[in-house]
Amino acid sequence: MVIIYTSPGCASCRKAKQWLKNNHIEFVEKNIFKSILNEDEIKYILSRSENGTEDVISVRSKAFQALKKQDKDIDDLSMKELAQLIQENPSILRRPIMISEKSFVVGYDDDEITTMMTPSMRRAIDDSCNPSCPNYAVCGSVRKDCDEKAGQLHLETQNEKTRIPA
Repeated sequence: MVIIYTSPGCASCRKAKQWLKNNHIEFVEKNIFKSILNEDEIKYILSRSENGTEDVISVRSKAFQALKKQDKDIDDLSMKELAQLIQENPSILRRPIMISEKSFVVGYDDDEITTMMTPSMRRAIDDSCNPSCPNYAVCGSVRKDCDEKAGQLHLETQNEKTRIPA
């Protein structure tokens, strides 16, 4: 199960949710503006990120810029102060934030989001349709199934690899 933290009007959030749906991955959506994150959720998000606040805080947000103008470093805030800042200014978080048992992804990235798939799902996609197959050019039904199950991710990756530069 994936928990995805989103905000309304966020194009990356919509793309991530659509990708999860296309790949039949169950998720729970939490709108960060409707349900304010509690301190434990914030601690959990930070504990899952490799680089702490650097991974989850949007340096382009107004709240971050205001902090900078006050000559404050976000990493110098106590956990309580950081939690309060996020609760009062949820737009300071980068979005979407996706968390599963084994994966943590911030933002929408075609390659990184595949970590939300189980290893067996990734293997099935890799094995189902690849250019080394002699029937690759004519096996439309296999590719159609692959597209539906993988949200066209695999084919887009293959097309990028085989595209001839202009």
